[in-house]
Amino acid sequence: MRFALQAGNSVKGFGIFRVMHKSGPERARVRGWFVLASLVLFQLVAMRASAQCIDEAIRDELNARRQYRGVQERLFQKARRHELSALGGMYAADLMSSSYLVGGAYTFHFSEDLGLEASFGYTRSKAKVVDLIEERLSTELIRNNVPVFIYLGHVVWSLAYGKLRWFGSKISRFDFNLALGGGVTDNRSARGLTFSGGLGFKFYPTTWLAVRVDFRDQVLSQELLGESRLVNNLAATLGLSVFIPFGF
Repeated sequence: MRFALQAGNSVKGFGIFRVMHKSGPERARVRGWFVLASLVLFQLVAMRASAQCIDEAIRDELNARRQYRGVQERLFQKARRHELSALGGMYAADLMSSSYLVGGAYTFHFSEDLGLEASFGYTRSKAKVVDLIEERLSTELIRNNVPVFIYLGHVVWSLAYGKLRWFGSKISRFDFNLALGGGVTDNRSARGLTFSGGLGFKFYPTTWLAVRVDFRDQVLSQELLGESRLVNNLAATLGLSVFIPFGF
């Protein structure tokens, strides 16, 4: 075993093993690998910066589109507001002929989902079959074409809501609701209470105005020519609603 130091080259030895500094070609090879590794590292850094720029560009574009659509945090508020409605439509009775229906409604909304509605309706009761029988018998059986007054109360539950944009304008809200309740049908042929239920749709073009469509099935006992029957009278109405206070 020996330790040697040669001039011109630093040599460290232990035993019969000797390690010397790299020669010229070896230095060039090492330098080449170093340059290649530097280029690869630079390329990776550049790709990462480019990807980050693309992500920021996509984010800015999405934010711009979101702003263009006019998305709002709260489009319409119903909770603790009063709703006054004017209604008109058709009334189709089982034993009577179909007739017009006009009326109104007041609703107080306890929350965004739940409200209590009181409504009034006016129509006329006329049976064509009675006219035919009276014409054959040449006598008057009952007083036909009489007024009908309908007083109802409903619990209104908003099942679902959505958002709608018309021709690139601002977004408006609409919702679907379920109504269940009862009341009294006041005419000469009705007997007892009236049970009512149905579905409704409301569209809100502004923060205080709504367009509403309602379909109600009214179940009651009705009498015609001395015969009493349980009937389903259908009411379909279109109306306008005003929400108070206006400034919500």
